Amino acid sequence: MADVAGGPGHGEQPGHGEQQGGEVTDAPVTAEARRGGELRPAGTPRAVGAVWGLLGLNVLGSAGAQTIFPLPRSLIQMVTMGALAAAFALALALNLRLRVRASAFLFLLTLLLVPGVLASVNLEAGLGALFRCCRLALFVTTLWLLSRWWDGSLTFVRAHVRMYFAVLVSVVAGLAVSPGAAMPELYGGRLVGALWPLTPPQIGQYAAVIVGLTVLLVLDGRTTRAGVAVVVVPSLVLLAMTHTRTATIGLLAGLTLAVCSLVLTSAAARRFFGWAVLVATVAAVGFASLLQAWFLRGQSQEYFTSLTGRAKVWDALLAAPRTASEELFGTGLGDKSFGGLPIDNSWLAVYDEQGLVGVAVVTALFVVLGGVALLRPPSLPRACAIFLISYVAISSYTEAGLGDASAYLLHLALAASLLAVPAGDATPPAPAVPRPDVPRRIRR
Repeated sequence: MADVAGGPGHGEQPGHGEQQGGEVTDAPVTAEARRGGELRPAGTPRAVGAVWGLLGLNVLGSAGAQTIFPLPRSLIQMVTMGALAAAFALALALNLRLRVRASAFLFLLTLLLVPGVLASVNLEAGLGALFRCCRLALFVTTLWLLSRWWDGSLTFVRAHVRMYFAVLVSVVAGLAVSPGAAMPELYGGRLVGALWPLTPPQIGQYAAVIVGLTVLLVLDGRTTRAGVAVVVVPSLVLLAMTHTRTATIGLLAGLTLAVCSLVLTSAAARRFFGWAVLVATVAAVGFASLLQAWFLRGQSQEYFTSLTGRAKVWDALLAAPRTASEELFGTGLGDKSFGGLPIDNSWLAVYDEQGLVGVAVVTALFVVLGGVALLRPPSLPRACAIFLISYVAISSYTEAGLGDASAYLLHLALAASLLAVPAGDATPPAPAVPRPDVPRRIRR
């Protein structure tokens, strides 16, 4: 990727001619470093992580389980939308020069707005459709502003893990305060958010993503093994308590593909893969009945094969009559439901709300990200990107969200930032221009 504004990767002007250790360096220098008398390259501001966290807060959603302290939905929506407005304002303040990096992912994400807007202006889905279009536009614009710092580093990975780990801490706090509210009978005893209205699939998704990214960081030595005890183990316990099959399958498949991408270059990845195969074999042989009971969740085989009733909604959606305009551009951004029932499939939700054009754009998102990931040399950022892309692709079958501002789009944005080429590698440094020799004055 190249910097659209033409500046260096982080948008700071290089301090030409500055001395560091007796050598001339063209690396950008922060104002804080100058005031402190230390010359160091400019890095990603810490506030960028705060912007990422605000985007995560925005996509937590406003509908879910009943909380211990009743929270009006209007208040929750005010908090989530306020978080998006704050994220945009902070990102704009950090990037006043509007330096962005050209990205096929962000271009396609912007293109996804077109069918949504064209279908929503008819107001067939109500004013809420236009509101959701504005929300998606603000979400995408904030990602464009953050793209200035997309350089293939792990900065956003750490912010992603911290953000969702904080969400899981709130889930644990709700479980400690009121176990009955955190595991209600309404959800079959599955873990929900008792302080913030989070559904079991949401908690399972956050736990799975945290586990996958943290395991990859441990394999590459980017974090200590204490992270396994503090982050991975509790997250796995919460994942098991949610009984979320999609998140579990996505975690196992995504982590397998990510680790396989490191096997040829990492001895730790090879050891992990060998132990994982051994543990999986023992579990499949010795605990087959327990695993089957966990996956069935007390449901009948027929109900399980129909994906807990989702197939009936999907069949009704596909059989519904549509005009040519609705076939191409959809019916406008809605609440991802059909006939009052959740669609629970990203592809059908996009088809319903943004038509075949939206489906084509979302398909192109995966093709671009997957293709770039395959072309990158083996590395930890590439492995993290492969994990995220695989997880979202698997989850898209039973979860909706790829056509609107959601955690799944945020996962894909993180993958895009990991696959970005550092600006220093994308643009070769200009050749040094020799200084003309200046004759010394002869003293008389």
